[in-house]
Formats: sequence, C-alpha cells, structure tokens
Amino acid sequence: MSRTLQKSGSGWSVGVVHLALAIGGFAIGTAEFATMSLLPFFARGLGIDQPTAGHVVSAYALGVVIGAPLLAVLSARASRRTLLLVLMATFAIGNAASALAPTYGWLLLARFASGFPHGAYFGTAALVAASLVPVERRTRAVGRVMLGLTTATILGVPLANALGQLLGWRWGFAAVSLLALLTCVALGLVVPRDGPAPEASPLREFDALRNAQVWLTLAIGAVGFGGLFAVYTYLTPTLLAVTRAGPATLPVVLAVFGVGMTLGNLVVPRFADRALMPAVGGLLLWSAGALALFTIAAGDLWSVSLAVLAIGMGGALGSLLQTRLMDVAGTAQGLAASLNHAAFNVANALGPWLGGLAIAGGYGWTSTGWVGCALALGGFAIWATAMVTNARASRRGALPPAGTIIFHDTPGEPLCVHDG
Repeated sequence: MSRTLQKSGSGWSVGVVHLALAIGGFAIGTAEFATMSLLPFFARGLGIDQPTAGHVVSAYALGVVIGAPLLAVLSARASRRTLLLVLMATFAIGNAASALAPTYGWLLLARFASGFPHGAYFGTAALVAASLVPVERRTRAVGRVMLGLTTATILGVPLANALGQLLGWRWGFAAVSLLALLTCVALGLVVPRDGPAPEASPLREFDALRNAQVWLTLAIGAVGFGGLFAVYTYLTPTLLAVTRAGPATLPVVLAVFGVGMTLGNLVVPRFADRALMPAVGGLLLWSAGALALFTIAAGDLWSVSLAVLAIGMGGALGSLLQTRLMDVAGTAQGLAASLNHAAFNVANALGPWLGGLAIAGGYGWTSTGWVGCALALGGFAIWATAMVTNARASRRGALPPAGTIIFHDTPGEPLCVHDG
C-alpha cells in the first residue's frame, strides 16, 4: 500500500508535525475526561439527575466504538492529511453542538457525534507520526502523539472544569471546539501532503479482521487496560472515604495520575522500540503490581499517590499496542489503528463495571485495585497466548523471521517489522 509523503511547502520539522498531531489529541482528551468532571453542572443545568447525565459519557464512548472502524473503512482511499482535517473539523462541530444543546436529548446526540472521530483521528495520527521517522523510532513517535491525551489529564481537564464553573458548563465544550478549530489550522499548515494509495479499498481494510494477531492485540487492550479504568473511575470516592484526603487534595492526586501517564509515554516507548512485545508483557506485569499496591497503599496520602503515579505509567500500553497493530495488520493499517481506540473504550466500560460490582458486593472501595490487578493479569494471559501462537506460526513458516522489515512498494517506506 504505497503513499507518497512530501514535505510541506513551509518545510516544518518532524517534531513540529508531531506537536500539531498531539494538540489534536489534547483537545480530544480534554473533551473526553472533562465531560465527567462537568457532569454535575450540566445535569443541574438541564434539569436531570446525575445517573441520567452519566449516559452522556456512555454516548461519547459508543460514538468512539462505532465511529472508529466505520470511518477507517469508509476513508480507506482518502489522503491521511485530508482525513485528519475532516475528523478534527467534525470533532469541533460536535463540541460546538454540545455547548449549544438545548435539551438532554440533543446533548446526548452531540456527544455521540463528538466521539465518532475520536478513534479514527488517533489511529490516523499515529500512522502519520510513525511514517515520518525511522522504523526503529516508531513507538516513540506514537508516544509523542499520545502525549496530547495524557497532558489533557493534567492541564486540559482542570482548565475546562474551572471554565465551566466560572462561566457555565457550556463554555467548557465551547473552549474545546475552539481548540479543535485551531488544531485544524495547525494540521493544515504542517502535516505533509500525501496521495491516497491506488490499491486501497474499503473491502481491503477488512483483511485485518482475518488476522488472529490483530484480534489478540485488541483483546490485550480491551482487558489489560481495563484495570487502570477500574481504579481511576472510583479514585475520588476512595480518596475521600479511605485515604481521608481533603477536597483540595483531590485535584493534586488526579494530576499525579496524569503525570504518570505522561512519564509512561515518554519513557516506555524507548524500550518498546528495541523489543516491542516483551515491553508489552512487562508493562502489563508492572500495571498488575501497581494496581495491587493501590489496595494496600490507599490508607496513606503519600503511598497512594506513588501507587497512582505507577498506575498512570501503565497508560503507555496504548502506544505500544498501536505499534503492534502496525506490525500485524498488513495492508489494513487504517482499520487496525482505529480499532485500537475502540478496544480501549471497551476497557473503559469493562473496568468500571467490574469495579462497581466489587464495591456493591461489599468488598470496599479499595477492592477496585484487586479487580484492576486481575484485569491486568488477564491481559498478560492474552499476551502470552499471542506470543505462543506467533511462535508457532513462525515455526510453520507462516511468518518471516523475527526482525524482518517488510516494505511498501514505495522504496524505503516500511510497512511492518516482525519482532517475533
């Protein structure tokens, strides 16, 4: 699948292109997480109870799960630069509609529309970022794009929440819409122009679904990443009820989580570029240990903060699995890359649901740590299955030797690296 990337007329550096892509991730991450923090305000403003208002968050996640594969297939022959611009413009419109929504029903629809481009944007941005660097630095490039999402948990969410409290909840969504429009301008200026692959087609994207390694990689994310969400969703009530932290301390601990995610995306990809699948397995075990530690450390503010930092670092799993999908998806790069974010939204539903069952069952707020540990170990079990089936396929000659780089028909443009 050949695509010809050219330098933009202004000759921007790769770092600047990665920054523009990350700003889009910052806008999306801010909208996704800030909606949870603005929930009491738009519930009151629209005259609905908070459990009903929570369906707005679910509507966004549903938009991600449906939109990611659908847009990836329909846009198979589109220029990636054009696709990024259309996706970010759609995201801007969805958030503007959220700010103007007159009723709960309209807000539900607007949040669904806002989630629609989420997975396709991150998938396409990761492919563009990786295509601009040497093959041995792909995971770091993907990690830089994901830094936008992790930074949103440190800066974007508190700012949107503060704006929503000062001027009204609608301004939180309006600010995200404006940031998305500014991202469109940045992307249009710095992202290199590319031509659509002549042999690409919507049907060809479905080739990814025939590959067992694609499904196993998605399952690792859907299960293994659920542990992080099991704890994060109930972190605030745990801090209040178990740690006895004051309300003023809560934003600090939540920011520590964001710092952990940012550090993870800066540090872990450097190891993954040397040995991708071993790094995935190691990170899942790290997450399992950190989530178990959370249960033990929850009684003390300093110890629980360290545990939350370690749990946040496990968020680098998204970047690693994104690169893994590039390796195993063959010619169906767009669909596989987008499905990664659909899988993580499955984790976003699975983790809180299981954590909620444990709490409702009388096991206490800290039981979410054990639930999360079990999910991380479940992801590790799927990872082990992927490694075993990959090794068997290699012995049968179905895969090239480990370390083989497969190229597009465009000279020098890598398609994937088989790392065994």
